[in-house]
Amino acid sequence: MFFKRGYSIINLRKLIKGDADFLQIREEHKEKLRKKANQIKEYLTIFFRWVFLSVIIGVFIGGLVGTLFYYALEWCTDTRSTHEWLLYFLPLGGLLIVWLYRSCGVEKSRGTNLILLSIREKEPLPAKMAPLIFISTSITHLFGGSAGREGAALQIGGSLGYRLGRLMKLDENALHVVTMCGMGSVFSALFGMPVVAAVFALEITSVGVMYYSALVPVCISCLLASGIAESFGAIPTHFVLNASEHGISLIPALQIAVLAGLCALVAILFCRALRLFGKFYQHFFPNPYIRVAVGGVLVILVTLLTGVHDYEGAGGDIIERAIGGEARPEAFLLKIILTGLTLGAGFKGGEIVPSFYIGATFGCWMGGLLGIDPGIGAAVGLVCLFCGVVNCPITALFLSCSLFGYDTAPYFFLACAISYMLSGYTGLYSEQTILYGKFHAKFINKKAE
Repeated sequence: MFFKRGYSIINLRKLIKGDADFLQIREEHKEKLRKKANQIKEYLTIFFRWVFLSVIIGVFIGGLVGTLFYYALEWCTDTRSTHEWLLYFLPLGGLLIVWLYRSCGVEKSRGTNLILLSIREKEPLPAKMAPLIFISTSITHLFGGSAGREGAALQIGGSLGYRLGRLMKLDENALHVVTMCGMGSVFSALFGMPVVAAVFALEITSVGVMYYSALVPVCISCLLASGIAESFGAIPTHFVLNASEHGISLIPALQIAVLAGLCALVAILFCRALRLFGKFYQHFFPNPYIRVAVGGVLVILVTLLTGVHDYEGAGGDIIERAIGGEARPEAFLLKIILTGLTLGAGFKGGEIVPSFYIGATFGCWMGGLLGIDPGIGAAVGLVCLFCGVVNCPITALFLSCSLFGYDTAPYFFLACAISYMLSGYTGLYSEQTILYGKFHAKFINKKAE
């Protein structure tokens, strides 16, 4: 009887203990479910918040401002082409640009470098930056300065995105994301390449690391901006390439590899030239008014010496001709000189479209010498120069597919890889950080030279 009673007590204790353990496990399980539910709620909140912000940026900054900038530059280009005598007013245009910047209290404009620095660090972007670069780039294009438009797009979009973030009292990390959204959206509206614009915005700041947390908002803002720009009649950038090569074979691959290596050297030359021209002006003409006036006069003189107006503005028609298989042998070198004379003097604009010009004309000429179809050589040169000067191989690969289709993608893939490596650590933007080495698999964390 004692045993039975003792046994029952023991069983009862075990039962009570088991119930307690069960209840504890149940509570722990509930707690895990609560945490998981809160986590899902947090993720969805962040997702929809970024969707909301990216829609605002894509519609108003990229879509409307980007489209307005597109048509402003189109008007400037058409007006200059119709009235070639406007070139003689380039020095006066330069004086106006300097006066505008100094009147707004901007003595030294760091341009795109300031945008890159603001993404990586807590560098504020002035609200006046967007209208200043909008007006000054339009002036440069109207009067025939040799410059592109993408640098202005990055600055306009980045500064407006940053100001929106400040207005909405976002934290520093979120400010970096909205700045990238602004950059990509205006770039997308201007060129009509949302995928390229999105990847470029993610890749350009720190080579070797992409801000994947910004992938969704940048993607949405770029797609919206491109769609709105097209709905207003903006024409996406695209070239027809009559490619005879499909897949990949040994001899064409070797020829393109050689061309890519030579393009890497031209990319280094272009970056070095821009810095040398800037130092030259600063040394001999420290006064910004005199500097920009002298720069304008020099651009006029070189244009008169060449006897053509092919080097004014972005030169989209020359790029198209080169891809069609027609380019002057000296065109790439003269474009380097005139772009250096223009931007080094203080005129505003971008460097990337001039790199398209330089790459396309060099590739067309050199491709013919190497036995490559001149049109394919021009296309490869364009992509390689872009890759070499911005250090963005993934963007360059997407650019090649967007501009020329997928038929020759293997050759572009090879060319981008070679150009990226052999261009070394040079780059257009001194605030661009290269985190991982191009020649050794190690962390280097150095700025572009």
